[in-house]
Amino acid sequence: MTRRRRRTIGLIGAAVAIGAALFLLFVSPGGRWEAAGPSPTPLTVTIPDGATLAAAARALEKAGAIPSTTRFLSDARKYGSDAPIRAGEFEIPARASEKDILTLLQEGRAVQRLVVIPEGFPSVRVAERLRAEPLLTGEVAVPAEGSVLPDGYSFEKGEPRAAVLARMQAAMTKALDAAWAQRKPTTAVTSKRDALILASIVEKETAKASERPAVAAVYSNRLRTGMRLQADPTTIYPITKGLPLGRRIRRSELDAVNDYNTYAMAGLPKGPIANPSRQAIAAVLDPAQSNALYFVADGTGGHVFAATLAEHNANVQRFYALRRARGEM
Repeated sequence: MTRRRRRTIGLIGAAVAIGAALFLLFVSPGGRWEAAGPSPTPLTVTIPDGATLAAAARALEKAGAIPSTTRFLSDARKYGSDAPIRAGEFEIPARASEKDILTLLQEGRAVQRLVVIPEGFPSVRVAERLRAEPLLTGEVAVPAEGSVLPDGYSFEKGEPRAAVLARMQAAMTKALDAAWAQRKPTTAVTSKRDALILASIVEKETAKASERPAVAAVYSNRLRTGMRLQADPTTIYPITKGLPLGRRIRRSELDAVNDYNTYAMAGLPKGPIANPSRQAIAAVLDPAQSNALYFVADGTGGHVFAATLAEHNANVQRFYALRRARGEM
């Protein structure tokens, strides 16, 4: 074979290869529709509520995810699904193809962020946490105490704070309704409102989940017999609105007459003192089988329970001795 002939064949081969590539890129559905996109790094694109595919394409082109709005819309009409796109914030992978991007907007999940409300959080802290999240928008008032279910809540960038709070409150309503439907005859409360109030006290009295039914039993027994609950958190609540007191409770505060202090009155306070968890609500509606009327800390994060005052006083003295041995008193 002569050199000229080999060169001619090579040129023909190159032309065929280029033609095939151009065919795949501009004609075949597996061409530019499925070809790698222009961005070498992941991108975040927000598609607002009610956005059309054209508006989404303009946002994609502006972000650098696609080379052309016109081309994307044309290819989407030819090769893509006609399913509606979703609103939200989407993370576009590096080099994502037009096909992959349309599928993501139609079927994928928007980027989700989480705001967490711990068990026993007072409502002033709930409002603080929502206000501190920079990706949320709008104002939010301090919610009614006990109206928020502690949990993790997903949100999208730019979502109103009030909308996230509404979900938190709807979750509490749903959880309380479900728990109330499963209440046991041994519960001492006669309404969902009272269940919420007592659960908030139980939540604040123990950090150990396993103790909630026992603590609920103590307060349930006291309610039935007319004893004062004498729950320290109810004394603190009017002073701090559920925030830490940061010192010992004063005698004058234990004697203060108000709608919350259960040292100065019998029965439940007028409202919740925190946002209780599902578990605290369940404990109040199904308390442990116990005749205990007292409990005191045991020095390990838990409590010791007693049915008589004499037994309780002995437990208190043991706790004081432990604290003295630790140099805490």
